[in-house]
Formats: sequence, structure tokens, C-alpha cells
Amino acid sequence: MLTTGAKAIIECLKEQGVDTIFGYPGGMILPMYDALVDEKNIRQILVTHEQNAAHAADGYARVTGKVGVCMATSGPGATNLVTGIATAFMDSIPVVAITGQVDTNLLGRDAFQETDILDITMPVTKHNFKVKDPRKLIETVRRAFEIALEGRRGPVLVDIPRDIFFAEVDYKPQAVPEKIVGKPDPDFVICAAEAAEEIAKAERPAVIVGGGAISAGASKEIIDFVEKYNLPVVNTLMGIGAVPRSHPQNLGFAGMHGKKAANHAVAAADLVIAIGSRFGDRQTGNLNKYTRSKKFIHIDIDPAEIDKNIEGSLGLAGDMKVILKLLMRHDSGKNLSDWWQQIESWQEEYEYDYQVSRLTVPWAMNQIAKKTAGKPYAYATDVGQHQMWAALHLCVEEPRTWLTSGGLGTMGFGLPAAMGAQVACGKSRRLICVSGDGGIKMTGNEYYTIARLKLPVISLIVNNTSLGMIRQLQKVMYKERYIACEFDTQPDYVKYAESFGIKAEAVSTQEEFANALNKALEDTENPRVIVLNVWRSFVEPMIKGNARIDEFVEFK
Repeated sequence: MLTTGAKAIIECLKEQGVDTIFGYPGGMILPMYDALVDEKNIRQILVTHEQNAAHAADGYARVTGKVGVCMATSGPGATNLVTGIATAFMDSIPVVAITGQVDTNLLGRDAFQETDILDITMPVTKHNFKVKDPRKLIETVRRAFEIALEGRRGPVLVDIPRDIFFAEVDYKPQAVPEKIVGKPDPDFVICAAEAAEEIAKAERPAVIVGGGAISAGASKEIIDFVEKYNLPVVNTLMGIGAVPRSHPQNLGFAGMHGKKAANHAVAAADLVIAIGSRFGDRQTGNLNKYTRSKKFIHIDIDPAEIDKNIEGSLGLAGDMKVILKLLMRHDSGKNLSDWWQQIESWQEEYEYDYQVSRLTVPWAMNQIAKKTAGKPYAYATDVGQHQMWAALHLCVEEPRTWLTSGGLGTMGFGLPAAMGAQVACGKSRRLICVSGDGGIKMTGNEYYTIARLKLPVISLIVNNTSLGMIRQLQKVMYKERYIACEFDTQPDYVKYAESFGIKAEAVSTQEEFANALNKALEDTENPRVIVLNVWRSFVEPMIKGNARIDEFVEFK
């Protein structure tokens, strides 16, 4: 079938199961928009900023497991995508970004809005392409989706000069080939047997589950594995939801801002089994202390991750489900009752006391967890203190219901990601987004799109009139020399949300928050905004019994 390059791309997208594109138009990408005018199977979502298009495609991909798609024009349109692409790259999220480019005869001449987006995005994409020959257009688009999904997932960019969109292309439909998982070779089976032997010998084993487990869709296999061997399991920030928070063997979020019982278990373990975790610095801290007196088994799809941060681990690189099934063939190992008794004593010692008299973010997260338990909700966050409190106190029970920027730590990620996820979920699942007043100033303009599309996102703004995490670091590391972290002049966030047509209210007490949350949860057809006016100044850590709860409770 002879057609234009733009229409051929649309047909390729439909082949790949794409039903939504997030983007913002400009001259060099307009042929793509024109090709979508009468397209009924792909929905184009007009956002307010290209960065938000990338975050929305990212959020769409996180909740669905499919490739998220965004597009922008050349020059500033393409460069505005970069932060969102980098966010997806650091968290291994499959996104295909399509950018328009100046005509091929103008390339390299500093034409209006010409930018070398390939060189700019090379460090933050799995691969990127510039299509200069219309005969290679279809195979390039198809290959972009293959690369985004194969192995360790990630973003791919396709840069297309404007004249290629108009060029004549011979399009032939093609089914997406089914992914076939090969059988492990004998050497790999031997390595798995060695790993199983180490697990059986361990007296204090612990499992760390990272975001790779969710990408692999291996939650069931992981649960079967930890139950068979009776292993305690912790999760990284990206691994939240891979094992239900209510599972009796799940100790919760571990790492720099994690739960103390989870961190004690990892620190005291004689064997750490990492499943889909890259041993990032926020997880390990001081590597010499972290690796002392313990062995490691590292399971990951990406061979490059083995021995990258933790040297000398027994590495199993490949399909996670296959690896876990191999490990399940072996005996379950030692009785770990003494180990579990020690873990339970840590859990009791560091149990968090929610009995506070005023509105705090941990208390609010606990109320959300109670109100949404057993119901179809997903949670998105920005980056900062509220992100850590949400990670610690929300009860995430399913994979692909926790959306946060882990590797890049992108402020402003939450709201556009929640928007993209809500578009994907429709009425089957509702998004609750937790943002700080710093992050919402960056991408709060996406309230416009949320209101325009009547997406029932519940948005919480933690308003502590400061950049809370920066202020915390300045307290701990810079002798309370506070600079560039406090917002002495604040906008009225209620009026801001209402200006877009979204119902909003500000709360300062527990009772006000409980009422506002109930109203937001009951209004299933519309977006809602709740502004939490909370303390800025640090207070003393909470004490329960003889245990110090080493968390900063609140700010004003």
C-alpha cells in the first residue's frame, strides 16, 4: 500500500498496539498530527508542555507494561522531552519518542529550530534513530518498539525530518512477532544450582526486590520463591508493589530513607539475593560496610548490572521467571526460626506510632492506605520528603500501581505521570498523586489537561512552604544554614486548581483532611485537589517505648 510517511507511521503504531500518544505540536511534527485527524483507533492527548508529554507516556507505560508514546516538534520541542526521556531511562521504562526535524536538505545548516537531538539524547536512550531515507522509515519505527521492550526496557527516540512525513512509502502490514523465551543452557542450570545451594546453606538470608521484578512481570514467581525458602523480603523504592505490602514476609521499603527493620535485616544478612535491583547508592550507602560479612546472588535481565556496584556476586543474568523456576527445583534449606525471631524483634522495636494529634504527612498517608485498602487505586509521587513518606506508609499491594521517579529523582514527575496513567486506566483504576509544593510549581500546569479531559485524579499538595528535602539536608549536613529552600511568598493553591475548573480545598487538621479525602474518594467522576498545610520546622523524632523513630515528623 502506497501512502505518506506520516500515515505509514500511524499504521506501524497500530500494529504495535498503540492507542494513545501524548504530545505538543510544532511545524516539523505537524504532518504527524494531520495524519491523526481522522484516526479513530489512536487518541492524541494534547499536553501543556513537552516534558509532561514524556512523563505522561512514562506513567502510561508503568501502569500498563506497554510502550508509552510521546511526540514533539524539532528544536525546543525535542529538547523539552529530554528530562522525561532521562527519567524513563534511569528507571528502565519503555517509551518511544517521535520528534519532528527540519527537512533533510536543511540538516546541518542551523535552520530555524534545528537541534541535533540524537547527540543530546544518546546518553539517556537505549538507542536513537534519525530517518533520512523514506525506504527505511517503517523498519526503523518497528525496530524502535522492539528495542524499547527487549531485554532491559528503556526509551528510544526516532527523529524524522519533515519531508520524510510527506514522502511516498510502501507500507505492508506486519504482525508483531511473539516473544519466545529460550531454554537455559547447561552452564546456566549449573549456576542456578550453585545459587540454590548457597540459599540452602544461609542462616540469615534476605531478598531485595527492585523495579526489574515489576518490568519482568515476575511477582507471582517471587512470592512463590520467598514462601518456599521462608525468606524475608525487602523492596527498593522502584520495587514497591512487586510483593504485596501486607505479605507477612515483606519487611517493606529499605535503603537510605527506608524502614529500620528492613535495613537491619539486610545489614545482618549473611546472604543477600537481589532480584531486579541494581544496588544503587540510595540502597547500599557505604559499599564497604554494606558488603561486609555477606555473600550476594544477583538476578537481573541486564548482564552489565552484575558486578557493576557489588563485586564478586554470584550472577544470574537472564529471564527472571526462568531463573526463579530453576531455583524452585531445589530443597528449601535450613530452619530460619531464629532469624525470623530477630527480625520480628526489630519490627516491634521500630513500629511507627500514628497516634499524633495534628496533621502530619505520615498520618495522612496512613489514612489514605486505610481508605483505599482492597480497592483499585494506584499512587504517583513527585520527588522529595513526601515521596519517602508515601513509600513508607502507603500499602501498595499490586505491581504497576506505584509510580515514582527513582533513578533520576525528577521533581514534577508525579502529576503528568498520574495523568498518563489515568488515561491508560480509564475507570478501572483511580490515581492518587502526592506532590510537594516545590514539584507542583514545576508541572502543575498539567491540571489544565486533567480538567479538560475530566480525569478523576486525586492530587495532594504537601504545602510546607519549602523544599522539604533540601531543608532537611541543610539541617543535617549544613548546620541549619537555610538558603534557597523556603517559599516566603506562596500562591493560593486552592484558587490555582479552581482556575482550571478543579474542586479543591486546603486542610490544616486531621479532621479537615479526613473529610476532604472522603469527598475526593466519593467523587469518582472528577479530579480533586487537597492542599495539606503542614509544619515546616523540624520537631524531635518520635519515641515509642525505648525506640527512637528516626523520621522527621513534620514541618510548618
